[in-house]
This record gives sequence, structure tokens and C-alpha cells, in this order.
Amino acid sequence: MRLDPVRRRLATLLAVLVATSGLALVAPAAATAAPRPLAAPGGSGDDGEGGSKSLVEQLEAASKGFVEAKEALDRSKKRQQELVAKLKEIDADLGPKQGALDEIVQRTYRTGRLGPMSALLTADSTGTLLDRAQTLQTVAMKQDRAIRDLKDARSKQEQAKLAIDAAIRDQQKQLTIMAKRKTQAESALKAHNAAAADDGSPSTDSSPSSGSSGGSSALAAPAPRNSDGSLPGESCSVNDPTTSGCITPRTLHAMKEAKADGFTRFVACFRHQNSGEHPKGRACDFAADRNGFGGVATGSSRTYGNRLANYFIRNSSRLGVLYVIWFERIWLPSSGWKAYTRGQGDPSSDHTNHVHLSMR
Repeated sequence: MRLDPVRRRLATLLAVLVATSGLALVAPAAATAAPRPLAAPGGSGDDGEGGSKSLVEQLEAASKGFVEAKEALDRSKKRQQELVAKLKEIDADLGPKQGALDEIVQRTYRTGRLGPMSALLTADSTGTLLDRAQTLQTVAMKQDRAIRDLKDARSKQEQAKLAIDAAIRDQQKQLTIMAKRKTQAESALKAHNAAAADDGSPSTDSSPSSGSSGGSSALAAPAPRNSDGSLPGESCSVNDPTTSGCITPRTLHAMKEAKADGFTRFVACFRHQNSGEHPKGRACDFAADRNGFGGVATGSSRTYGNRLANYFIRNSSRLGVLYVIWFERIWLPSSGWKAYTRGQGDPSSDHTNHVHLSMR
């Protein structure tokens, strides 16, 4: 098709302008991709964490109950050790006190008890009477002190024994709670995974390896605790540096500790969803890939995720970790690694492109 003279002149002019200005009429090269936010997977009843609202609520209750019972058990055992040590001190002190009273009794038996009447009858002068009265008072005071000391020591001994018995009963109570919470978590997972085999020992290519090096071996600074060693209750009260939402101070602490120990890739914490920890500010998703939440992690990205998951597990008590999800597996404080299948078939809900951290 031939162009008319006017169109030919316009085409020629455009070619000259392009040549002289250095412009190129081609598509611009793609820039480095910015970290992509994690989109919550769809599906009826899905909470955005790869499981139903019911499942996540059960896992939250079971894991929190287990950890709180375990910490109460640890405190009770520590208290029992302190009481046993105190009882030994009381027992050691009880012997001399009993000996002092026995000595008074034996002396009285040998020499006869000096009472007011005998002191009066045997006194041959006023001075002797006063001396004997003073001696009588001194002996009585020593006897009374010895009896009080002995009673006090025995009372403390009995109180210590009762306290030890109470601590042991409390420990049995906490053990029972832990067993029930463990059963609750595992039953919920088995129902969620349907007939999926769950032997509790994930293969090394589908879950973090305990032999990971680097950040997995680092110890995080512990989160602040109450005077009795328990974790304080926290709300979604501090700004989330990864989104426009909020997170708890303990979640922020865990994120900062992970970053300080070398885990610096993209993170997203707060988001709105039906249930789970994200809308409460108690969960973060840590991208395995350098460019954000992409496809299934492989190679160095997979290794990064393994190390990060191990890092949170090793520091679970220090940071206040509730559970960790990574590569279709969930780590629970009661049961270790368990299968966490039946996602939506995408890397986000299957947790194959990010490590999910839930906090207490």
C-alpha cells in the first residue's frame, strides 16, 4: 500500500526526530520487582493461613494452653527445688534446737527444778533469795525461748512440706493440661489433613533441618516477662513497620531480633482476615525469596526459609512463639513438626514461599 505525499512527509519527519533526539520507540526494560505483598488465599471459611477458622482457633488455644502449662510447670519445679533446699535448712536447724531443750530437761531431772517455793525455803539470806530469784527467771526465759524456737522450726518444717506437696499436685495438674492440649492440637490437625499420613518426623527436604547453620544457631534476646516469669498480656498497640496496621510489642521484638540475626528479607505482618493471628497483630509472614512472595521456594531461598524456621523454633521460649508454619508443615510446641496440608494449592496457602510466625 502506497502512502500519499502528506503521510510520507510526516513519516520522514518523525524518523528524523527520533534519530536526532535519541528516543527509542520500544517497550522499557522491566525494573527490579518490588517485594510483593502476600495475598490471602480465597475459599469459604479460609482464614488466610492455609486452614479453616475452626482449625486455627483450635491450634491457637491448644498451643497457648500447652505453653502456659509448661511454663507453670517449670515455675512449680523451681519453687519445689527452693522449698526442698529450705526444708533441709530447717531440718539442720531443728536438731540443735531440740538438743537445747533436751539439755534443759535433763539438767532439771538431775538437779531438780528450782521453783519459787524451794528458792524461798532454802534461802539463808535476803541476798541469796534475790540471787535465786534471778536464776529462776533466767532459767525460765531460756526454757521458754527453747520451746518457742523448737515450735517455730517445726511449724516451718510442716509448712515447707505442705508447700512441696502443693507444688507436686500443681505439677501433675499442669502435666494433665499439657497432655490434653497436645491431644487437642494433634486431633485438630489430623482432621484437617483428613487421611494424610502424619508420623511426626518430616523428611529433610520438606522441613527445616536441625543441622542448619548460620542464623538458625543464633540466640535471640528474650522478650520482656513478668516478675514470676510469665509473659504479659499484650494488644495490637504498636505500629507495624511492614504495613499500615498494628502489631504487639512482642511480635515487633521477634521481628527485630530475626532481622538483627541476619534474616532481612521482606516481611508482612498485619492484615485483615477472618481469624488467625494476623488481624490481632500477633503474626508475620517472612518471604523466603529476595524479591518478596513469589513461587515455591527453591535453592538458596529454600535454605533461607529452613534456617529462619529453625531460628524461631530454637528461640520459641525466649521470644514467645505460638507456632511456625513452613512448607506444608507446622511446628507446635507440644508436638514438633506435623503435616499441615490441604491448602489452596498455591505457594501462599501451602506456605512454600514464606515462613509464617504466630506469637503468643
